Amino acid sequence: MKLITEHFSDLEYITEGKNKQQYIRGIFMQSDIKNQNERVYPHSVLKKEVKRYKAKFVNEGRALGELGHPMGPTINLDRVSHLITELDEYGNDFIGKAKIMNTPNGEIVKNLLGGGVKLGVSSRGLGSLKKNKETGVNEVQNDFVLSTVDIVADPSAPSAFVNGIMEGKEFSATGEIEYNIQNEIRNTKSKELDAKKIEIFEKFLRNL
Repeated sequence: MKLITEHFSDLEYITEGKNKQQYIRGIFMQSDIKNQNERVYPHSVLKKEVKRYKAKFVNEGRALGELGHPMGPTINLDRVSHLITELDEYGNDFIGKAKIMNTPNGEIVKNLLGGGVKLGVSSRGLGSLKKNKETGVNEVQNDFVLSTVDIVADPSAPSAFVNGIMEGKEFSATGEIEYNIQNEIRNTKSKELDAKKIEIFEKFLRNL
């Protein structure tokens, strides 16, 4: 499985309530649309994975994101900048809302936004890609697992460079234990695929 990232830059900066809590809101993910990385997320894949992510992370107050993109799928608590509070489907778009935290990186985000800096978001997850023979476009497969949506400084940066690094790396635990994730997925019955996908992902994170 590869680390897959996608960038979006059209965000609203919102201040709410007496405490002037700050949020960002905008498109966090899109389906059935070829993006700048020549990839397509089938709607069925995103719909199912967002439903799982909402139930397990967003609704439980555990959907943490970071400032900047790390080189792996794990959430680094010392880099957390925001908490995703909403992630809802609107046609092909999945609109998210995130609360900016009072963490060191959250304060950086607040200061940047307050100073007029335009920030974006970038989804981060693990999954397989398969080229559609008719269109030549890489399609994200049914094993996709969303890790989080991060805040990034330059969502319009050359994607080929970023993804050339991310997607060229097969992740393993300390270089000694390597999970053959694709084979495990391939040998799993379709009705058991969701449970197997979550099991593999959680095992992967524990061993990083």
